[in-house]
Amino acid sequence: QVQLVESGGGSVQGGGSLRLSCAASGSAYIMAWFRQAPGKEREGVASIYIGGGTTDYADSVKGRFTISRENAKNTVYLQMNSLKPEDTAMYYCASDTRAMLGSHFWPGRYNGWGQGTQVTVSS
Repeated sequence: QVQLVESGGGSVQGGGSLRLSCAASGSAYIMAWFRQAPGKEREGVASIYIGGGTTDYADSVKGRFTISRENAKNTVYLQMNSLKPEDTAMYYCASDTRAMLGSHFWPGRYNGWGQGTQVTVSS
C-alpha cells in the first residue's frame, strides 16, 4: 500500500489560487484528488493515469483545476484557480495500485489515502 502525504492547503479569497501536492511512497496506477465538505459525501475532483498522463475532471472544476504528476518524485499536484466558496472542503489524495475497474471517481477503487489538507475559500 502506498503512503500519501498532502500539502498546500490553506485559506484564500474567492478568485484566488492554491496548489496542492501529494507525495507518494511508491508508484500507483491511477491517482486522484477527492474532497469532502462538512455534511456532504466525498466527491472525486480530478484523476490522472500515472503512466500515460490521461486526466479526468469533475464538471464542477473543469477549466479551473489542473491535475499533473511528476513521476520522478512520485508526486501529484492539483493546481486550483478561480477558487469559489463552494470549493471549501478537506481535500484528499488517493492512489490505486490494483488497476481496478470502474469510475475514477468511485472512492472504493482506491487503496491508499492521505490524511487530507483543508482548503477554505472566502467570498
